[in-house]
Amino acid sequence: MSVQEFLDNHMLSRKIEDAVNAAVRAKSPDPVLFISNHIKKSVSSVITKITARQVLDSRGIPTIEVDLYTNKGMFRASSPSGNCTGIYEAVELRDGDKGRYLGKGVSRAVKNVNERISEALIGMDPTLQSQIDQVMLDLDKTENKVELGANAILAVSIAACKAGAAEKEVPLYKHIAELSGKTSTVLPVPSFTVISGGAHAGNNLAVQEIMILPVGANTFEEAMQMGSETYHQLKAIITEKYGTSGCNVGEDGGFAPNISSFKEGLDLVKEAIDQTGYNGKIKIAMDVAATNFCLGTKYDLDFKSPNKSGQNFRTGEEMIEMYVQLCADYPIVSIEQPFDKEDWENTKLLSAHGICQVVGDDLLMLNPKCIERAINESTCNALLLKMNQIGTVTEAIKAVKLAKDAHWGVVTSHRCGETEDSFIADLAVGLATGQIKAGAPCRGERLVKYNQLLRIEEELGERAVYAGLNWRLP
Repeated sequence: MSVQEFLDNHMLSRKIEDAVNAAVRAKSPDPVLFISNHIKKSVSSVITKITARQVLDSRGIPTIEVDLYTNKGMFRASSPSGNCTGIYEAVELRDGDKGRYLGKGVSRAVKNVNERISEALIGMDPTLQSQIDQVMLDLDKTENKVELGANAILAVSIAACKAGAAEKEVPLYKHIAELSGKTSTVLPVPSFTVISGGAHAGNNLAVQEIMILPVGANTFEEAMQMGSETYHQLKAIITEKYGTSGCNVGEDGGFAPNISSFKEGLDLVKEAIDQTGYNGKIKIAMDVAATNFCLGTKYDLDFKSPNKSGQNFRTGEEMIEMYVQLCADYPIVSIEQPFDKEDWENTKLLSAHGICQVVGDDLLMLNPKCIERAINESTCNALLLKMNQIGTVTEAIKAVKLAKDAHWGVVTSHRCGETEDSFIADLAVGLATGQIKAGAPCRGERLVKYNQLLRIEEELGERAVYAGLNWRLP
């Protein structure tokens, strides 16, 4: 075949001529680079390769990382992981081989990506997120993704989403907004973990997280400053009262002084807020994670104290009374998982008081059927958005729409087993959730999310909107 025949067969002469004309119009100082990029952009991108590997999360436990390739480059994503899996939650695929990583390995999930998922997706357009996710769901054929593994599916779904944004040449948050049918984006209010307890720390505190929300900030950057200053002021207070060992941190970066009561923790946080001068501008939230200390129909607030366990039981009614009093005594605006995952009745009764946002975590597991039931029964009024509980970007977008249509709040959330992937930052902005919970303003795997939000705000410039006082319904 001659050169001219090759050019004619692939219509290259016209494409090269178009690229040269574009370079002339643009008065490009580097025409070769301009022409190269112009021709590259004219070629529709497809998925050319997908590879997966086993890496470790922030707890030192294996998780899955995926590299997805198109002609625009390589796009990497990893799947976070939690401490427990509910019956309505998408299932992570673990190896179960006690001889390797105590049975927590993910080589089976890696194999599913490298062989089955890769084969099914190669050649697909990365901008078609819903089609990519549906192909994986069809390949899995189970309701809770137990065949391929939610960890395998999610890492590929997120990587494809990043590739789709690159193909459209738009920021990731804008691509996510467009996938959800939205045109506006919102910077979320960060919910910083400042005190850790429950399953996340080795102290005697039952409540899993006490968090601060800088709702009075004018920008996300200001919110970060307020959160960081309060966090360090709290460290000084704890050091003075409990010594340096009280400043050991939990899995998500919150301090873990050896305290045992809700009020002790809340008093420390309130004092830190007062001392930094942010009284009125910073509110408080709690993740109680009450499923961890529910025994039958009662709640053991001393479940972490072997010598006391069983002596401080509360009924559901007494727990509601406690929450009502705490909301009266402290600037608490949100309580996550205040009761057991099966305790729909008491969750509903607390929500009916209207004293704060009531967030469903274990109760809902991001499962559409559970969300619909909670909406119909007015059980809670906010959704916790944990990507690995549902398994794909498309399903997460649908769950958020379901919640927003019911005028619920939405909290984009990290997991205790995190990675250096910052995807949920763009997700929170693109879906305008108004709230993001990514841990303390310390530890790299937590800060990578917050720092990405700083970059997004800088990129948006004057167009940036911080949720602020509209954090629940931005």
